[in-house]
Amino acid sequence: MRLGLVSLIVRDYDEAIDFFVRAVGFELVEDSPATTNDGRPKRWVVVRPPNAESGILLARADGAEQRAAVGEQFAGRVGLFLDVDDADTFDATYARMRAAGVEFVSPPRAEPYGRVAVWWDVAGNRWDLRGPS
Repeated sequence: MRLGLVSLIVRDYDEAIDFFVRAVGFELVEDSPATTNDGRPKRWVVVRPPNAESGILLARADGAEQRAAVGEQFAGRVGLFLDVDDADTFDATYARMRAAGVEFVSPPRAEPYGRVAVWWDVAGNRWDLRGPS
């Protein structure tokens, strides 16, 4: 058993693809036409970190309830975690993301579980960039 995808509600497919691919460094795995359960057109858009098996399904908000959930999927808490393997990769990833316009809540800090820097995605959700101490 494995976790395949996590859905993230976004305002716009192309805006989210640009953010996750250009600014965060993910790969666009799939962008295919699809339909909703009631037959309306949508897209099946999946991004993921390089060499990862799990990914994120970018789901465009459909209706008022979903539009209200954009950026609030985790009620203001960090809900997603992007892990790197070592301190050098952490520093390089942090610097690259900042240079690409990713907004961080604060500079990296040390926690008992490793180094962490909290950032916002294009939809307004909080993530942790995490690495070893």
